[in-house]
Amino acid sequence: QVQLVESGGGLVQTGGSLRLSCVASGSIFMINAMGWYRQAPGKQRELVATITRGGSTNYADSVKGRFTISRDNAKNTVYLQMNSLKPEDTAVYYCNAAVVRTSTTYQYTYWGQGTLVTVSS
Repeated sequence: QVQLVESGGGLVQTGGSLRLSCVASGSIFMINAMGWYRQAPGKQRELVATITRGGSTNYADSVKGRFTISRDNAKNTVYLQMNSLKPEDTAVYYCNAAVVRTSTTYQYTYWGQGTLVTVSS
């Protein structure tokens, strides 16, 4: 099995910064795309940012210029640096990874349990 564990969430004031981390562990041969999604109360889960194994990134328009996604392939870890936070960034943030498991040729998608980010006005 594969587990994703997020950390780094918390309470921050408007304009502040947080850095989220997500570590993947378990029967991992290789991780392809990784990403961050978020879900605010009463809303659907939405994409925040994704990053390929080679480092190509994609961002939601609402976070461009404020958030930066990065990864460390050797550590099976993805990060989300969030700057200039706004109250509308308040949500549970989930990491996501496309994992090729050991002893298989198939790719599976895994999700973390989520970490809460609250931005106070």
